[in-house]
Amino acid sequence: MKLLLVSQYFWPESFGINALASTLCDRGVEVTVLTGQPNYPDGMVFTGYSAWRFRRESFQGVEIVRLPLYPRGSRSSVRLILNYLSFIIAGCVFGPWLLRRRHFDAVFVYAPSPLLQALPAVWLARLKRAPLVVWVQDLWPESLSATGFVKNAVILDLVRGLVRFIYRSADAILVPSEAFRAPIEALTDTHAKIRYYPNAYIESAVVSSTTEVESLIADISNGFSVVFAGNLGVAQSLDTIIDAAEKLQEKAASVRFFLIGSGSQSDWLVAEIQRRGLLNVILPGRFPLAAMAGIYTAASALLVSLRDEPIFSLTIPSKLQGYLAAGKPIIASLNGEGARIVLEAGAGVACRAGDAEDLANAVLMLSRFNADKRVKMGENGRRYAIEEFSLDRLADGLVAQFNEMSSASREALQ
Repeated sequence: MKLLLVSQYFWPESFGINALASTLCDRGVEVTVLTGQPNYPDGMVFTGYSAWRFRRESFQGVEIVRLPLYPRGSRSSVRLILNYLSFIIAGCVFGPWLLRRRHFDAVFVYAPSPLLQALPAVWLARLKRAPLVVWVQDLWPESLSATGFVKNAVILDLVRGLVRFIYRSADAILVPSEAFRAPIEALTDTHAKIRYYPNAYIESAVVSSTTEVESLIADISNGFSVVFAGNLGVAQSLDTIIDAAEKLQEKAASVRFFLIGSGSQSDWLVAEIQRRGLLNVILPGRFPLAAMAGIYTAASALLVSLRDEPIFSLTIPSKLQGYLAAGKPIIASLNGEGARIVLEAGAGVACRAGDAEDLANAVLMLSRFNADKRVKMGENGRRYAIEEFSLDRLADGLVAQFNEMSSASREALQ
């Protein structure tokens, strides 16, 4: 099995697709990744790379072919759009040349935002006469309007048309949430191509124990610590967390919020914490995946939140699988699918998205549970993660799907 994986994001950027690609290699799949120059999340091209060069390298058995890419920069909408467009254009123009005389049994797209990064894969799949599989991580154009990134109706209609083209060009569409089916069906030619395929939980084989990490872990271990880890962006409803922290500052002095990560809202968070005089919100910055196991273990609870928007009620945040696997109680400030999973697993408590009062009450309630009850929630979450989101099991299922579609494609060409 020769697989072409198309993704704007790949190692050394931290995404779940890295582990999945190397796991596929362990199963005998020859994986070639067409990607850009690493610059996520801070917007600057990583040391040792150049934005405007081609590059070939390898990662745990995976062949990587890198395209020139306009760096996304820091909190610039114009640069972000140019970043997206540069990958699409470079993939369509240079991808066929870089992969000339190469045969692939399937083309696989890992598609977090922007979904339009699948456009080069559509073109390559046709050139290579290979089946196209698109793994959708965000619903477009709904995500654009929900975050307020794009409000112009004409642009949203144009994006919707391109998304429809991608879906109808795909031989299979994988969705990480069953709730994605209905909105995708509205843009596809047949519902039969849509298949449920969740994100797996990823456990780093390397454990980081730097002085900085050990200091943070010691701080988190003191009192009742609520850890939020990941992108600090508009979709994460960080204002709700800040409002809840303000409500709890006088009411529960032992409760502290650790917002670990970086993103478009980082500067706003710093300013807001200072303006309100919040002593119970800490911004340690971003840490590598290898450090997260220790950080999660030190936490009293793990927090996941999204804005109160209809589209986000359909979404299962990708961090949720890692939270469940960490074996710690979860506070889900979510509507819909994400909250359902936490409650179904018996892994924590849920409250209404965007409701600071409800979040503050949920944190307070969990902090007052006895230790045994919180340990039981963590055990429930760990068990649920192993049963539903095991990387090995999901990789086996994906290989089976690739083999099935590749065989069908070969038969159709004969």
